[in-house]
Amino acid sequence: HKMKKAFEVKGLDCPHCAARLEKGINGIDGVDVAVVSFATGKLVLEADESVFADVMDKACALAKELEPEWEIVR
Repeated sequence: HKMKKAFEVKGLDCPHCAARLEKGINGIDGVDVAVVSFATGKLVLEADESVFADVMDKACALAKELEPEWEIVR
């Protein structure tokens, strides 16, 4: 089963930042599609239900690693 959810991303201050985060999250194993929108401040993530929580853990950790002020709100 595929799951698709939207999450608020705090701390994004430019479209380039959103693109960097999007590229990073799309590189995580198990991610089908990740879209980070600077305009809306949202991450839309699609992944298999069985790995969704794990993928989100990795995405949250990646955001902090890239920029300490970024936070994906779950």
